[in-house]
Amino acid sequence: RSRECLGGLLLQPLLEGQNYGAAAADGTQCPSVSVSRNNPAKRDCLVVAVLCFGNLINFIDWFIVPGILLDIQKYFGLSDGKTGLLQTVFTLCYMLAAPIFGYLGDRYNRKIILGAGIFFWSGVTLGSSFITESHYRIFVLSRGLVGIGSASYSTIAPTIIADLFEEGKRTTVLSIFYIFIPVGSGCGYMLAAGMAKSTGDWHWAFRVILGVADGFSIFPHTPFFLISLSCFLLTFSGSFVCSSLGLTAMAFVTGALGMWMPLFLYRAQVVQGVVPPCLQESCNSSNSLIFGGITIGTGILGVIAGAEAARQLRKINNKADPLICATSMFVSALCLYTALMVAQMNILSTFIFIALGELFLSVNWAVVTDILLYVVTPRRQSTAIALQILVSHLLGDAGSPYLIGAVSEFSPY
Repeated sequence: RSRECLGGLLLQPLLEGQNYGAAAADGTQCPSVSVSRNNPAKRDCLVVAVLCFGNLINFIDWFIVPGILLDIQKYFGLSDGKTGLLQTVFTLCYMLAAPIFGYLGDRYNRKIILGAGIFFWSGVTLGSSFITESHYRIFVLSRGLVGIGSASYSTIAPTIIADLFEEGKRTTVLSIFYIFIPVGSGCGYMLAAGMAKSTGDWHWAFRVILGVADGFSIFPHTPFFLISLSCFLLTFSGSFVCSSLGLTAMAFVTGALGMWMPLFLYRAQVVQGVVPPCLQESCNSSNSLIFGGITIGTGILGVIAGAEAARQLRKINNKADPLICATSMFVSALCLYTALMVAQMNILSTFIFIALGELFLSVNWAVVTDILLYVVTPRRQSTAIALQILVSHLLGDAGSPYLIGAVSEFSPY
């Protein structure tokens, strides 16, 4: 019911200045939200709040599977390669759907596309919790469908923010919006692991997490029904191309980290003799809880630091944004490499360097999108974001989870 209310708010024409209090599917009344046409600032803040909430749910959904990866691997009896394929299929469907939604977002009602995407991906996630161990291929398919639903949100939501705010305020609002990427990712790990531990069944992570996320929604509902591959040619600037390639490198790293890091930490602890190998039906997911917390903390700090650094350094150098991105990526690479090297010797040092690596990775989120928004004409921003998603995921995190899984099969551990 709460998700229906969220979808309804995205569908309602916020400029109408009406008091909406529609009925949910069960006949009960959703809380009313009043938006005055005479107070555009308050209206814009409400829109941003809804978009941030949707982004939180989106990335919780992304990282449910990595949060309970060991349980899923045991349940379906998967090799590392097939396990990594789960995230690869998700990302492939996500990136292929992005250009379609970018095209639609530049031409049709964005609120309808956003609401339909939320409804679709949440329904598929819930349905995937009932898939049995003999239907691994259906489970893989369900993750692909979730990726399609998520693409609608990631493609269109930033352009709505761009329409509402000028360049100075836009950086601040984008930083708030992108904070919910690491926050949602970390919550996905933590909530999935916590629910699997408390219930003794990883399936409940899919069922309950969506309900918990929906419980925070207080928005009105309007019923909606059906939603209505073209790529529009862009005149690419050097800034767009270079920022897209940089985002691709970042996507490769974050895809591999997001899928494999909790399992990597567990195996490092086994090698060090800190924990025994998992021989029980339900495995210890404490690393997912810790990694989730690290992701939230470093993500919030990194996004804020990146946006603030961009605002201040632009006053000195108008090329500050790409310099910030390049520097943070280089430092992140050094930290993550060090984490891999010390994993066999000291688990605490591994956690520290992973946290530093994620911190400097998160510096890029808002800055990269801001670069795109001020080098691409507003009429083609949804398409540009969609094509950037396509390229970065095609060459980045679409393959990295499977590639790392395949390489790990040759590891002696």
